Amino acid sequence: MSFKILCFAAFATVAVAHGHVAYSSQHVSRHDGHPHIVHVHGHGHGHGHGHIDYHAHPKYNFEYMVNDKHTGDIKSQHESRDGDVVKGYYSLHQPDGSVRSVHYHGDHHTGFHADVKYGVHHIVPKKHHY
Repeated sequence: MSFKILCFAAFATVAVAHGHVAYSSQHVSRHDGHPHIVHVHGHGHGHGHGHIDYHAHPKYNFEYMVNDKHTGDIKSQHESRDGDVVKGYYSLHQPDGSVRSVHYHGDHHTGFHADVKYGVHHIVPKKHHY
């Protein structure tokens, strides 16, 4: 953990030394259940024997964010999963100045669905005086 803090401090120092501040963050929380035995049939060694595997109920929350106004790299994402249900959101600033926002969800019964929206940020060009 102290290595991660040292790396972040070094990155922040370099960013500030070059006249801009950039940052990123991430967080993952896993809440998997206890594993239980699953019998998988037909995956033996060709002798008709079943195979035993272990399965835990997958459950997690994940998020990250990057914000570097100097390079224009601005994005974020959040995703959660509980069993076969996945829900999430991500947003990013595109090179043309628009912001893409996507809300998505998916599960075993309905498949994957995404709602994509674009927001326009008006860029005012600098006036050059000759």
